[in-house]
Amino acid sequence: MPMKGWLWLTGGLLALVLGVLWTAQGLDLVHDSVLSGVTAMAVAGPVVAVAGVALMVTGVRVRARFKQQLAAQQDHRAES
Repeated sequence: MPMKGWLWLTGGLLALVLGVLWTAQGLDLVHDSVLSGVTAMAVAGPVVAVAGVALMVTGVRVRARFKQQLAAQQDHRAES
């Protein structure tokens, strides 16, 4: 059975974590980092985090659609 949607979910989670980290670095919450206090990171971080959430939502929708199609196929086979 193919793993539909997992790539979207994994990529989204990675982007979310990276976006939160970049935001924390940009706001100088993470010390001893090259990017600490860099304003560009405080701006880019939330953008990447929101993109990650959007990817995760897409992954959930792809998985739900796939599960519906799979259930419909199984119902069709049961009727035959």
